[in-house]
Amino acid sequence: MMSTKNVQNTRISEQIRAIHASLIDIVSVMNRPDLDEVLIKEAGVRLDRALFPLLVGIERLGPVSIVDLAARAGRDHTTVSRQVAKLESLGLVDRQANETDRRVREAVVTKQGKEMTMLIDAARERIGTAVFSSWKQAEIDNLVRLMRKFADAMKDFPQS
Repeated sequence: MMSTKNVQNTRISEQIRAIHASLIDIVSVMNRPDLDEVLIKEAGVRLDRALFPLLVGIERLGPVSIVDLAARAGRDHTTVSRQVAKLESLGLVDRQANETDRRVREAVVTKQGKEMTMLIDAARERIGTAVFSSWKQAEIDNLVRLMRKFADAMKDFPQS
């Protein structure tokens, strides 16, 4: 009897490469400064493009430590600390001590910051609606379900 193991290994290898290529395309689009500017303009907010992803990250993850936020953003924690200080001076975030470890400083979004991220979310929804305009609802549902499943699997994967 002929083994199908090599055929299956080849197929999964091709699929992993295809997934990786798709993720590179997605991340490349998401990291484009000009597209951040489009989103900021669509939202009608005035915010430096470098601060925008940090504000959104703090709103989604907060309270979040500066070190964790920096790791997620792929930036140096000293740079992120300065940028969070700028967000704080704009009244968009506050810094507070962690409840369990007072040495750790965490960022949380303020009411004003939440109002700004709500405008950004609404703009993202308008843009996303246009992107998905030719998709069937079932396709969108499947994408959302599978993206969450993939994100959870990646998040839960053991760290070395």
